[in-house]
Amino acid sequence: MADPAITDFDLHLFGEGKHERIYEKLGAHLEEHGSPPGTRFAVWAPNAERVSVVGPFNEWNGNTHVLRPRASSGVWELFVPGIGEGTEYKYEIRARDGQLHHKADPYGFAMQLRPETSSLVTRLDGYAWGDASWLAERGRGDPRRRPISVFEVHLGSWRRPWHERRPPFMNWREAALQLIPYVQELGYTHVELMGVAEHPLDASWGYQVGGYYAATARYGSCHDLMYFVDRCHQEGIGVILDWVPAHFPRDSHGLAQFDGTALYEHADSRLGEHREWGTKVFNYGRHEVRNFLVANALFWADRYHVDGLRVDAVASMLYLDYSRKAGEWLPNRHGGRENLDAIDFLRQTNDAVHRAFPGFLTIAEESTAFAGVTSPPEFGGLGFNFKWNMGWMNDTLRYMQLDPIHRRYEHQLVTFSFMYAWSENFVLPISHDEVVHGKRSLLGKMPGDDWQRRANFRLLIAYQCAHPGKKLLFMGSEFGQWREWRHEDQLEWSQLQDLAHLGLRDCVRAANRLYRQMRQLHDGDCDAAGFRWLDLHNAEDSVWAFQRMALDGGAGAPLVCVFNATPVPRERYRIEVPVGGEYRKLFDSDDQGFGGSGYNRQAAVRAAEEGGGHALRLDLPPLGAMFFVGPPAP
Repeated sequence: MADPAITDFDLHLFGEGKHERIYEKLGAHLEEHGSPPGTRFAVWAPNAERVSVVGPFNEWNGNTHVLRPRASSGVWELFVPGIGEGTEYKYEIRARDGQLHHKADPYGFAMQLRPETSSLVTRLDGYAWGDASWLAERGRGDPRRRPISVFEVHLGSWRRPWHERRPPFMNWREAALQLIPYVQELGYTHVELMGVAEHPLDASWGYQVGGYYAATARYGSCHDLMYFVDRCHQEGIGVILDWVPAHFPRDSHGLAQFDGTALYEHADSRLGEHREWGTKVFNYGRHEVRNFLVANALFWADRYHVDGLRVDAVASMLYLDYSRKAGEWLPNRHGGRENLDAIDFLRQTNDAVHRAFPGFLTIAEESTAFAGVTSPPEFGGLGFNFKWNMGWMNDTLRYMQLDPIHRRYEHQLVTFSFMYAWSENFVLPISHDEVVHGKRSLLGKMPGDDWQRRANFRLLIAYQCAHPGKKLLFMGSEFGQWREWRHEDQLEWSQLQDLAHLGLRDCVRAANRLYRQMRQLHDGDCDAAGFRWLDLHNAEDSVWAFQRMALDGGAGAPLVCVFNATPVPRERYRIEVPVGGEYRKLFDSDDQGFGGSGYNRQAAVRAAEEGGGHALRLDLPPLGAMFFVGPPAP
């Protein structure tokens, strides 16, 4: 009988919800240096009457390898000799009512490809990383003052292999050869990956997770994913994963009713179910459940070297009445609607990952006005680095979909976001959620004929680039794909044979590169000192203009960013600026190289004295935006 690998101190920390490397203890771990070699299994199932590990090695007989309980901890453990890498297994759990449940391993490092549901004994060590310099540099400086431009990718539908095979997905190593150069060429700083954790249903896009510690088998092995992340780092690209701690599916092999009871979820459906999504809600108040999730966030940073997590559906975690009618939810102990346990969990997670991995980013998809999402926990905040600016996204897309003749009546849609632009540290997202379910593609949302649609598209890209906040764009939008995103098909790459779509891609690339190159455009993303209005109130002409500045004043002159949201060109339009002198054009969304008209021919313009100040006289292109850099401010 092998000695237990899990110490009493491990169990103590786990019971308190504070074992940050519990994934090194629970789950299936190869032990090859002993005699004989084999695998040690450990699982938390406190309400089980019996727990066995079953698989082809014992003909799925639960009477053969019965795990031993570890006192009152709820943890069961057993070393099984002769079981090696790649062996499929499940836990057979006999509940106290006598029912048998066959469950995948919650801490398993790999699972079978759907529709199969067994866990696989897997080795995570042994990969030779080459990204030490990237990780060291990642921890330096303030991410709020760095350029962060994110390309959101669903690998299964980015590009499919040309040859027939099953599964019909690109492998992570193929993606390293194709996706990484593409992201580099477009000028993005980060790639955000959807659906990396194992999930049983393709149509969930990875947002109903079945294996929180298992990289999906769709795209290759664990080491294949490590190779992709490693190559991204060596090429100067950060990797962010979508992470889903808000809910989990009901699948019989998963976490739901794991030991015959509501273990990971609440027993009361008013707390434990999302009826809208048909999923279960984690019981964040239970120490071991919270430990499972906190350690999972650390796991992806530790074992896969990822640079951040975009946390899905945070609003659903924060509020007990989220998407629930009266009588379908229970108030907290103070009678309020806030989920106090979830708030504590988010604070603990952010504290843990930031403490253990300097420079690691956490980004909240949070759609409400909950205060302090990006404030430190010690100041009452949740501790995220950034929050998706859903208000900006909704207002901007609503404005851009208007016929330009009506935009004069909705001018506040492009100006209101500046009232709260620095209340949190924001990312400006145009994500997958905006190009599915009948919402139309990004280019398809734009009004007018084909030329005007493309001009509006370029105007939107320029506005996102210049607006304070980090950036995110979903794949396919960068070249103006006409149809909505479909997870079962690859992008419409044939459209890049059309010069008009190449022009849109080149516009996105130019905006990304300018955003990275010019500190004025990213240094003050999270600080109002990096922004100044120049022309705010001209709703009648649908024109607005502002300055972007670096915070320390030592990174060159301010940028003047001017936008004309009508198809009417405006000759010698007056823009007051604080400093006279020559202003040089850096970017023009109406450039002929992007498919525009090339209306503006002013490579440089001098701000002359007018009315006691200085003013530029600019020829504004139709449905266009221009950025000029002027002389240093006095």
